[in-house]
Amino acid sequence: MSDLTHLPHRGLITASAMLAMLMQTLDSTIANVALPYMQGSMSASADEITWVLTSYVIAAAIMTAPVGWMAVRFGRKKLFIVCIAGFTIASMMCGAAQSLEQLVAFRLLQGMCGAAIAPLSQATMLDIYPFSRRAQAMALFSMGVTMGPIMGPTLGGYLTDMYSWRWVFYVNLPFGILAITGLALFMPSAPARPHLKFSWYGFAMLALGAGALQMMLDRGQTLDWFASREIIVEATLAGLGFYLFMVHMFTADKPFLSPGLFKDRNFSAGMVMVFFVSSVMLATAALLAPYLQNLAGYPVYTAGWAMAPRGLGTIASMWLASRLGMKVDQRKIMAVGLLILGWALYVMSTWTPDITEREMWVVMIVQGFSIGLVFNPMTVMAYTTLSAQLRGEGTAMQSLARNIGSAIGISVTSFTLTRSTQAMHADIAANITPFDRVLQGGGAVSHMLNPGTPHGAALLNQMITQQAQIVAYNNDFRMMTLTVLPPLALLLLMRRHARPAAAAVAGD
Repeated sequence: MSDLTHLPHRGLITASAMLAMLMQTLDSTIANVALPYMQGSMSASADEITWVLTSYVIAAAIMTAPVGWMAVRFGRKKLFIVCIAGFTIASMMCGAAQSLEQLVAFRLLQGMCGAAIAPLSQATMLDIYPFSRRAQAMALFSMGVTMGPIMGPTLGGYLTDMYSWRWVFYVNLPFGILAITGLALFMPSAPARPHLKFSWYGFAMLALGAGALQMMLDRGQTLDWFASREIIVEATLAGLGFYLFMVHMFTADKPFLSPGLFKDRNFSAGMVMVFFVSSVMLATAALLAPYLQNLAGYPVYTAGWAMAPRGLGTIASMWLASRLGMKVDQRKIMAVGLLILGWALYVMSTWTPDITEREMWVVMIVQGFSIGLVFNPMTVMAYTTLSAQLRGEGTAMQSLARNIGSAIGISVTSFTLTRSTQAMHADIAANITPFDRVLQGGGAVSHMLNPGTPHGAALLNQMITQQAQIVAYNNDFRMMTLTVLPPLALLLLMRRHARPAAAAVAGD
């Protein structure tokens, strides 16, 4: 792409791209809190309604990969506007759906169109900002990436509580109209390359691997993982797809992705770091929503607002990281962010449902602050040494790593939560017998908890389950604390972010 660093309407292009980015990332979590209401409206089972989330994630994962090729083939501006328009229209169709089949089909379309928005936004920001201001540009981009999932439960809870679950989709309309208008008026067009060849084999293998992996992660908990033949088949297809894709990339004359993308040390390390940090970011939100509603007794609206302070910390750290980026080694900023993130997750592993809102908000703000310190410099470092010709493919692959990381994080934490709850329930119940002093006291408590009566047995089981769930949630947060270790190790592999010569900066 030609030099775009002296555009007169850079701010308006940035605002339009960020509106599109926020709209797309909001949809990754906004529907979660409204899922029970959709289930009742559609008369669907718990297993059936999860396809509302699964269909979107699978479609987005598969269609993220060819974004770089499509942007060059059809032109970035044209593709950007078409994808935003398709996403907005699909959102309206989701809100108007009258059956589960329609809703799942429209979510598939929404995921297909939304897959390109994040990589196109990131590539656009990298192109229109000069090197000296790239940290600030990535702060804006990272804010869109992180604020959407953080705001999603809050906004989704409010809209569902005040209006209807359908409004979690209708809310995308103003975002889409403003983003399309801004990009159509101010974003310059790049020449299309209609004769550019497409590697269908490479795309098919990557799509097979990504799609089968997403299916395995989404269905594994329901089907008891590798005790199910379906999960074994999906795991085999995922491994085969990724293997054949890698062989094709390094041996074909014209592969789907350039091998040079993964030969860049900074980009490869950054993609792995995105995977780990994304797994923690969305998994934390996925765990906190049911924790606050089911164990702490928060209404859906209050539970959404309780997680909002995390966004305040993210905004503050994004601004700070962008200011420090050209003065301090980016790797040091990331190291501080990862250590703070590990501390916040460890503190969360000690929570009980009677934690005060003030204590919870402090930890949430600190966690949001740490995410901003990691994401901003990580995005800058990943593209420091990557050539401009590979940015389109690079942003698409980083988005794919973020999607897969989020899916694996949610799947693993859900699996360990269920298994840990079962194990702790068995351990606690094994220590409760009819000869326990509390049950032998003869008072009102022993009468209510008498395991010899149906009411007493049910009440006692409910108390044991609650305590087992508290311990299981603590174990999950403690496990997530360990995910900061691989990114910390990867910092040693990254090359220092070099500041350009003074003359070059002055020319920016």
